[in-house]
Amino acid sequence: MTPALVGDALVRLRRANGQLSGVIRAIEQGEDCAAVLTQLAAVSRALDRAGFKIVASGMRHCQAARDRGEEPPMTEAELEKLFLSLA
Repeated sequence: MTPALVGDALVRLRRANGQLSGVIRAIEQGEDCAAVLTQLAAVSRALDRAGFKIVASGMRHCQAARDRGEEPPMTEAELEKLFLSLA
């Protein structure tokens, strides 16, 4: 896995990292429960989307390898298992 392969997922993960830091600060400062949970839900969605983006990138990478006549680094079954682990 390289930054070039996952592309936008890395950006999403960095953003989620910042959001999670904000959630932790909000809890430590005793902020409103609803606001904390709203931000926590946003972090969760960002992580889910990053995971799906990584799987999608892996699918494209494996298909490109097949198109070049190479053995892909992962089988379709392995990719499916990773995808389902996110669901």
